[in-house]
Parts: sequence; C-alpha cells; structure tokens
Amino acid sequence: MLPPMHHANYYYGHAHILARYAGLEDPMHPPRIQGYLQHGWNIGDGMAPGVPFVDGSPLLVWSEQTRRRAWSQGRRDAVVVGSPFAYLLAMDTEPVDETKREGTIFYPFHGWEGQQVMGDHRRLIDELKAHETGPMTACLYWNEYKIRSIRKLYENAGFRVICHGYRGFWWRDTDREFLVRQLAELKRHKRVVSNRLCSAIWYGLLAGCQAAVYGDPMVLEDADLTFGGEPRLHRQWPEVYGYDPDPVVGHRIAVAELGAGELSTPEELRTHLGWARVPVAA
Repeated sequence: MLPPMHHANYYYGHAHILARYAGLEDPMHPPRIQGYLQHGWNIGDGMAPGVPFVDGSPLLVWSEQTRRRAWSQGRRDAVVVGSPFAYLLAMDTEPVDETKREGTIFYPFHGWEGQQVMGDHRRLIDELKAHETGPMTACLYWNEYKIRSIRKLYENAGFRVICHGYRGFWWRDTDREFLVRQLAELKRHKRVVSNRLCSAIWYGLLAGCQAAVYGDPMVLEDADLTFGGEPRLHRQWPEVYGYDPDPVVGHRIAVAELGAGELSTPEELRTHLGWARVPVAA
C-alpha cells in the first residue's frame, strides 16, 4: 500500500507546480507524492515541528543545506528535490523589465491556524516609512489579512494591502495560484522586506529583488525554539539583515537555500516524487 500523501504537500499549490514541471498529463490534479515535501523554508530539517512520519517515507527537501541539517538530526531519508518556487521561476517565460520595478513589498511575520503572532505593527510601519522609498505594498498572510484592524493600519499608512491567497489545509481550499501571484508581485517590486528571515526573502532574492530583514521580529505564540529561533536566524544569515544588504551575496545564498542550482529534470523529479508511472503529456 502506498503511504498517504500528507496534506502539507499541497500547500501553496506546490504539488501542482511540480506536476506541471514534471510534464504530467493532468497537472491540475497531481497524484499523491510518496514522501513529505518541505512546504516552507526553515532552519531545521525542512519539516514542521511535531509532524508524525511514516517510517521509510522520504523527506523531500529543498536543498543540500537542508538535507545536511536533517542528516545531523538523525533523519537519513532526506532527498534533495529543489523548492517549488525555484521550479516555478525556471518555467517563467515573461522577462522582467528592470526599469519598471519600483517600491517595496513587505511581508510581516505571520501566524497560522494554531498560533498567533504578538507584536506592534505600528512600529514596523514607522520604521518602513523611515527607510523605504517609492510605493509600498504590505502582503499579509491570510491569517492577518482577515483581521480588519491590521489591514486598516497599513491602508491608513498609505500601503497597498494584498494577500496572495490561502495556502490550504487538510486538502481543502488550496489556492493553486498562490506562488504564481507571489512571483508576479516580486517581479514588479524593487525591494522585498520582512521583519523575520523567511521564505519570501529568499524568493525575492531569487526573483531579482533587493532584500532586507529588519524591524521588530515579533513573537509567535508558544513558539517551538528547538532549532534556535530568531537569534539563530540573525546569527547564521547576517548577510541579509539590515537596511541595505548586498543583493549579490543574498542572491547567492538564496540559490543555495532554495536548491535553485540543484533542480531535477522532469524525469528525475517524477522518480523522486513517486510519479515514474504516471501518464505524461504528449
């Protein structure tokens, strides 16, 4: 019997992006992935803390860096496949007009269904307005976007406020276009900023943005600090912190962290994900 496809493999439309790159006949309805796909960048083994694993199922991680971290924690079944965002960018055929990039897109640290973030958005807004130039976009995670008071703070400060969509949960309401929208937004902005080092910073750097991490990192309710938390982020990746980090250095690190230099061929990807016998497009 095949192991069940973990619902997190669908988050952000990841399975759909990989199915498209792999050339499946029906990429809008991807088959189960035989393993656990990393669904966000983190400083551990790529998986969310506390996820129960079926013995023998591979961890499908984004990069060699993540594989090594998983190995150091005793997880011997980690396989590097590359991040879905890197595959999406590899398939993107619309060139960016660098002269039309403008302003900053800001991703505040966010919570999720099980944990809320505690912090002062007003302080972040003041710091952003003091250091950023041009039009500003605040991209709120759905969890914060639905809270009208938070949206209004940014709107009243003159920000354009958007949300890329809902990542999905328990196989429901997955927004297949989440990363597609995110890439489109990153391509129109000159800078990407967050108050914590996160996936969006690496995505922005890979997509050609300048990136910066600064401001109050806020606190996640009942945060799991097993891997070191915010202090470790700042300590291990100082190159992306501050108001004006070197984008060349940042891009090089993003390529490594997102596995953009280690992408599989469509045939290899189908093998990694357990799709070797799935029909492919003619």
